[in-house]
Amino acid sequence: MVSPAIALAFLPLLLTLIIRYRYYFVLFYRAVLVRVWKDCVTGLSREERAFQHVLTHAIPGDPDSILDAFDAWCSKVEFISNIGPKKGKILDRLLMEHSPLTVLELGAHCGYSTVRIARSLPVGARLYSVEMDQRNAAIAEKVIRLAGFDDDTVELIVSPSDEVIPKLRSDYGLERLDFVFMDHWKKCYAPDLQMLEGSGLLGKGSMIVADNVLFPGAPKFLRHIRKSGLYEWKVHRATLEYSKGIRDGMAELMYQGII
Repeated sequence: MVSPAIALAFLPLLLTLIIRYRYYFVLFYRAVLVRVWKDCVTGLSREERAFQHVLTHAIPGDPDSILDAFDAWCSKVEFISNIGPKKGKILDRLLMEHSPLTVLELGAHCGYSTVRIARSLPVGARLYSVEMDQRNAAIAEKVIRLAGFDDDTVELIVSPSDEVIPKLRSDYGLERLDFVFMDHWKKCYAPDLQMLEGSGLLGKGSMIVADNVLFPGAPKFLRHIRKSGLYEWKVHRATLEYSKGIRDGMAELMYQGII
């Protein structure tokens, strides 16, 4: 049995750790503990609960209203790793500046970023959104259509990214990708980027934006873009979506090709 004196000696260290990592404890509580408890109580997934909130608080056909409903729920009720409003404004600006006509999204999740991208696209543009989880894809489909985007603007592809990318040219008739947004499994960022490079769909000026490259992090992805020499790039520093005190970043890459 640990003596009171030894326990007391470790108390300052324990308090220091709690203070230093308090934001991570809050994130664990909101993202894991609350989710597990509500999954058991409601019988619904976290994404289904978020959609119920959006359905009752958003205006159909109004993308801004749908994003606001998501942001309110993720900020005050349960954590979902959408890009969120702060980093989302950076994404909005990049889309408005470059006006891409063909966009690929890897990781639709429950449709938040899909709606955010689609509302910023010029007339005639098309977004191909990839989501491997069938249950989440079903929710994303409802959210996308609720926002007022039809199949001509947004095509949802339910399949793993590493199966979709090699077929983009043959099955979907793509010749070039103007813009790619990555927000799926971080371990897939590097191999998927390399697959896109090998596909011939990236041309000079193609833009790739990747979220959460610092937390939870995508070190292999960052290492690749540093060493490849194929990109002009930078990381937009920010905090993790719907959180305080957890530093994150979003990578912006401009494809230059082999020089």
